[in-house]
Amino acid sequence: MSIGLAQGGRGAEGGFTLLELMVALSIAVLMLATAPFAVMRAYETMQYRATVKEVIAGLKSARLDAMRKGRSVAFLVDLEQRRFGTESRLDHTLPEQLEIRLVLADVEIRGVQGGVRFYPDGSSTGGSVELIRPGGGGVRVEVDWLLGRLTQTALNPQ
Repeated sequence: MSIGLAQGGRGAEGGFTLLELMVALSIAVLMLATAPFAVMRAYETMQYRATVKEVIAGLKSARLDAMRKGRSVAFLVDLEQRRFGTESRLDHTLPEQLEIRLVLADVEIRGVQGGVRFYPDGSSTGGSVELIRPGGGGVRVEVDWLLGRLTQTALNPQ
């Protein structure tokens, strides 16, 4: 018994038509064209989230250091060099695409540097640090002056 192909089948020489190849190549080109933008967006999101975590950790660290050491400790941001950290250790860098806004006590602003000072009792000079993404969204980290507590609020894109 032999098995044959039905009428109209492709048989052994079957393959893809030119139209099928063109559609497949068009889809591949579209995917390759959009991939770099998706990767870049994912990288920017990763940098943004890491920076927010570092700012919050830096503020918490300054508060704990003040309470542990029994003296005031400042969390500083250098707007010119785009660096931040506690006192003389400005060891974190702000990514270029992020905008930063500070609302601080006048006594804590020195030229292009400003910060929040924490005291041994846990209180602070208060203020807020806003990290704004290129699309307009972002986060505001507020420091309560009385208790030194941190609150994080999302900024809506405008």
